[in-house]
Amino acid sequence: MTRFWDLHVPCLYAFRFLTRVPLPAVADASPIEASPDVLGRSALCYPLVGLFLGALLLLLWLGVVSLPGQAPALATAALLVACWAWSTGGLHLDGLGDCADAWVGGLGSRERTLKILKDPLTGSMGVVALVLVLLVKFAALASLPQGPAGALILLLTPALARSQLLALPLTTGSARPDGLGAALQQNLPRREASLVLALSVSLAVLLLASAGHWMLGVALVGTAGLLLFVWRRSMLERLGGFTGDTAGALVELTEAALLLVAVLLIAD
Repeated sequence: MTRFWDLHVPCLYAFRFLTRVPLPAVADASPIEASPDVLGRSALCYPLVGLFLGALLLLLWLGVVSLPGQAPALATAALLVACWAWSTGGLHLDGLGDCADAWVGGLGSRERTLKILKDPLTGSMGVVALVLVLLVKFAALASLPQGPAGALILLLTPALARSQLLALPLTTGSARPDGLGAALQQNLPRREASLVLALSVSLAVLLLASAGHWMLGVALVGTAGLLLFVWRRSMLERLGGFTGDTAGALVELTEAALLLVAVLLIAD
């Protein structure tokens, strides 16, 4: 059984893998070269990484809106989107682009879809998907309400999206016998992962409820669950399981959907 106080090394791997934070290497290995056990336990820290990213975005947002005069909403949104993409190294955006190309170009074939997923080049459908998701994020961030509600939306969205990286391997098998997806699914401490997932979801709802928006918290959790259900079904039908790229695509789709639902439910 994983002891949460023994997660300092896996957490370091999680931060190095999911962000561009300049942290020291562990045992001179990159996150991708981590042992299967460390890789599995590092997933327990993914929601924490998301919370950290949300805190960075929140600090940036608060800094911009506190400038003299009224900061233009569009410029603020553009700055947030750029920071968001840079802070993750475009990791999940890459997965989204690959999945868009593979789902369209795969023509319903599992083998063809997996082959396209391995292709490092991005096709036209990948570009379209990336533009659309970034456009949704940009528009939602430009419409972000001022005050505690907007701050909590910005803080919690990356954390809830990365909680999907726990929910996915808990509910879905890997499409391949090797790769990061298989290592994660096979080595994830399931009991601890279920607990972290439940705590992450509960914390999001409680924080929004404390600001008088408990219905929004329920709506965001429900949106994330619906996306997981729909995307999981599509993965099972096409691939028989998930891959690292499909997990990354789920993160990006979840972030865009949560931002959009939040600003539609709460207007200035």
